[in-house]
Amino acid sequence: MTTPEFEPVPRTTPTRSRERVGYDRAAVHAVLDEATVCHVGFVVDGEPVVLPQLHVRVGDRLYLHGSTGARALRMAGGPGLPVCVTVTLVDGLVLARSAFHHSINYRSVVAHGVASVVEDETEKSAVLAALVDAVIPGRSSQVRGPSARELAATTVLRLPLGDVSLKARSGPPHDDPDDLALPYWAGVLPVTTTTGRPVPAPDVTVPSPWPQPPATEQTAS
Repeated sequence: MTTPEFEPVPRTTPTRSRERVGYDRAAVHAVLDEATVCHVGFVVDGEPVVLPQLHVRVGDRLYLHGSTGARALRMAGGPGLPVCVTVTLVDGLVLARSAFHHSINYRSVVAHGVASVVEDETEKSAVLAALVDAVIPGRSSQVRGPSARELAATTVLRLPLGDVSLKARSGPPHDDPDDLALPYWAGVLPVTTTTGRPVPAPDVTVPSPWPQPPATEQTAS
């Protein structure tokens, strides 16, 4: 049975600011769904590598997508590839009266595990459609699906969500009591990500509804 929270383990337990850490499953899902890009860390020949990738969450699985020629995806064959995946959403710039106490309001997720290649063609096709819909909801039904050649050129990795943690900060700056009387403004500058007015490709000749911006929270299950 799925539990409301992920179980803390040593590698998902931070040594600092532990009060900001949580393991609520729904909150973790919400951050992963809202983020468009994740960063995937792994080791190649003893050297660390971190790459940005598109992702989509389906239930308690995180899927990563890329070219068959990508280094991380080539290494994930066989027993799989140990990875650390992170996403961060910035909600505000926190301006304090002192330089030391400046900060940001944010929500971030860190997931550890072993990513493996999705071999089943049905699962792979469904994940690629979900990935398109994660960027623009409903878009996969408005475009041509991938051809056999395009599917063969694309690798999808599956990362079960197990060792996962959420870290977040919210609220005003935490100034030292002695600094409260200083004549400097303090507070939060909210940060939001929005889409602009769509710009059609120059070769579009048929009317088509404008794509809608992504929802705040994806409802994949």
